[in-house]
This record gives sequence, C-alpha cells and structure tokens, in this order.
Amino acid sequence: MEYIGQNSELWSFFNHMVNRYSLAATADQLAERYQIEISPAYKPNFNASPSQLLPVITNTGPQGLSFFYWGLAPQWAKNKTISEKLINARTELLGEKPVMKKNLMQRRCLVPADGFYGWKKVGKKAMIPHRLVLKNREVFSIAGLWDEYDDEQGESFHTFSIITVPSNELTAAISERMPVMIDKSQEKKWLSGDASEADLFGIMVSLAAGKMDAYTISPRVNSLNVNDAALLLPAPASDQYGNLSLFD
Repeated sequence: MEYIGQNSELWSFFNHMVNRYSLAATADQLAERYQIEISPAYKPNFNASPSQLLPVITNTGPQGLSFFYWGLAPQWAKNKTISEKLINARTELLGEKPVMKKNLMQRRCLVPADGFYGWKKVGKKAMIPHRLVLKNREVFSIAGLWDEYDDEQGESFHTFSIITVPSNELTAAISERMPVMIDKSQEKKWLSGDASEADLFGIMVSLAAGKMDAYTISPRVNSLNVNDAALLLPAPASDQYGNLSLFD
C-alpha cells in the first residue's frame, strides 16, 4: 500500500484519514498510566502504521494490552478501498450503519498514543509533515472499534479502527479529520458495558484546540521503514522531498 509522503497524488485520500501515530511510552509508564498488565511483547512505536500489530485495551479485556492489526491484515494492505473503510471509522456513520453501530455498542477499545501525524499541503505537490500532541505531552487514548475475522486457513485474527471526527481549529490547518482523543475521565465509561449510545456519542467529540500543540517534523517520517525516537523531534518545515519551506 502507498502512503502519504511517498506519492503526492494520495494527499487528498489521506487528508480525510488518520493513518499514523506514535506511542513512545515505556512498558512501566503504560502500566502506571492505565493500571493494567503489560505484555513482554510491548515495545514503543514511533511510526505506528496500518497493518501493524499494535497495542489496544478492549472492553472485553480491560485488565491488559491486546495486540490487534490496525485496520487490516497485511494481505489486505494493497486494497485502498478496504483500507479506507477499516483504518478509520467516522463518527457521522456510526449511528447510521447497522454493522458499525453494533460494533460501537459491543466492541470498543482504547488506542494508547502520545501523538499523531498529519501532512499539511502547501503547494500542488508539496506536503509538510506535522506531529500533533497534547500540550502536556502525556499519553492519551484514541477511541477505537475492534473486530474479529477468519483468514483463508480458518485462523482468527483481530483488527481495530480509529474513530475520527472533524478537525478542531488547530488540526484543520493540517487535516480535515482528527482522532477522537478521549478525556482521561471518560476512559472507563468508554469501556463500560453499561454505557448507553448517548454516553458514547457524548465522548466522541473533537478535543479543544487549546489543549493541543502541533509542530513540524522531519520528512523521514514518510518512510514506513523509519521508526526511531528522532521522528518525534521538532524539525524545520520541509516537504516530502526534504526541501525547506517558508510555510509551516
């Protein structure tokens, strides 16, 4: 599958999606943050991408981390139509489509993160990568839905989708959509079996722009093969080709 930054023609496609995020926390930090057990399989990920196995906390297993494929299994990754449907779930559709509504009521998860990436279009072919974070730089939870499938051999595997909402004033300059960043006080309700549909839709809102920061980062993030802590550092505004820009 092609990703934004590798092909500028895909910018419009990905401008409507959230398709990268980071989670740099250590296992001990996550255990303290969520008061859960952390599997030895956990490791920080500075460039979390669709089709990777990534940590989530599900409503059916809130005592620890589960590892699900983001959006799609690797064998589906070249199908953009499937990818768009499975990577993100729009809040506007959750109450309209029966399958999505069923998952909303029965299969919810928290996706731990400490930032997500977006690409700001500054010219016909130029895009500048940004990282969006909480002002306090703490770990936050993205609202997600999970699902279960069988592969061709009949083996079960699990996937998750990130729920998105229209961008707030800060994020709108970079992308049309942003993830639902759940307030810490609402995380237990999101996973609760007693949460009503009204409760859940009350949680799925755009975080206030004043609680967030955004800054430019290195175009190294465009490569899915790059996954190191340096990706999180501020860098001069430059496009996907490494050309410095006057825009940020």
